[in-house]
Order: sequence, then structure tokens, then C-alpha cells
Amino acid sequence: MTPRAGYTAAQVRAAEQPLLDAGIPLMRRAAAALAAEVRGLAPRRLVVLVGGGDNGGDALFAAAELAADGVTVDLVPAAPRHHPEGGATALAAGARWVDAADVPRLAAAADVIVDGILGTGTSRSPALRGPARDIVAAIVPLLDAPERPRVVAVDLPSGIGPDDGAVPDPTVLPADLTVTFGAEKAGLLLEPGSRYAGRVVLVDLGLGPHLGEPVVSAE
Repeated sequence: MTPRAGYTAAQVRAAEQPLLDAGIPLMRRAAAALAAEVRGLAPRRLVVLVGGGDNGGDALFAAAELAADGVTVDLVPAAPRHHPEGGATALAAGARWVDAADVPRLAAAADVIVDGILGTGTSRSPALRGPARDIVAAIVPLLDAPERPRVVAVDLPSGIGPDDGAVPDPTVLPADLTVTFGAEKAGLLLEPGSRYAGRVVLVDLGLGPHLGEPVVSAE
């Protein structure tokens, strides 16, 4: 088995910068890979939890691809703002914004829930707050149902520390699948965060030459 290598959020951001400076569309590449993984689950109805950072942008561009496939895509705003181009692209493809009050009903009817609330840009405590926490708290009980939706985390489950795997608040959606970009985040390998990650798929974005040494490794 190939050892898994975990990197800090700062290492990943630093490794991304030369590629971004060269004009490489990392978000679009990440979103395409995310869409491909979700597509493999054959969803008919998709609920996407959209945060205000790059994870939300990844989720929106992926949602656009899936809506264009004919999937019913409901977008739930988990932050006051979202990636404007990603939002416009998703709407043009047929996705729709929905009210957070409808989340329990829509999530119960969904095949897949995409968690794009928080990512490696989380500052200080990674615990969810405000509307984002309320949305996740409304979904968690649904995961006990026999015919429950599957959860796909964008980069890492929202609410776990990207560097240390800390889970200061248990209001976290445990992922069946985490699609992580560029490099595996250390928090996906460390307890207790690793318990929430499910199966982890690493999407290669070409960061390897810029990453340096991992801070943690695991079998």
C-alpha cells in the first residue's frame, strides 16, 4: 500500500501560487474532478452546501456540470457571499438557489449532498458557526435513515482542522467520500478528523514539485 502524505494548508496554498501565477485554472480543474466523482454516484437529485470561499467555488462549478447532465441541483447558501462566476455558471446550467429552511426536506429527498462550506482557508477554530452550523445540524439526523443521502466533502469535511484534524464542535457532516485537491491535507490523516473523511480521493493538480516535505504520513 502506498503511504499517504499529509500537508498543511499553508504548504498547499504556497504550492498553488506558482500555478495560479502561470494562469492555470486550478478551480476549474478541481471542479471538473469533483463533478466526475459525484457523477460516479449516479445522483438524480443533488443538494450543494455552498460556502463563501474557494471550496464553495469548486462546488458551484461542479454543480454546473452536473446540472447540465440533467441532475436536479439545489444550491444552499451557507455564507452571505459566494463565488460570483461559479454561481452564475451553475444557474445558467439549470441549478437553483433554495432557502435554508427547505434543507431538511430537500436533503431527505437527495441522493447526494455536497459539502462545500469550509476548506483550507479556515482561520483559527474550524468549527461551523451561524447559518452554516444550523444547516449541517438539520442534515445530520437524516444520515441515520436507511435510505440516506451520501455525503461528498469538497477538499475536506467542513468543521475539521485542515492541519491537525481537530473537531472542536461535533456538528460536522461525516463524508462517505472526500475529494481533496492538489495534496492530501494533514487533517484528513489525523484523529479525530480522519473519522469524518470516509474514502479519500486525491486529485492531482500538479503541485508536487512545489510542496516540499509532508508533515504527516500514514499507511
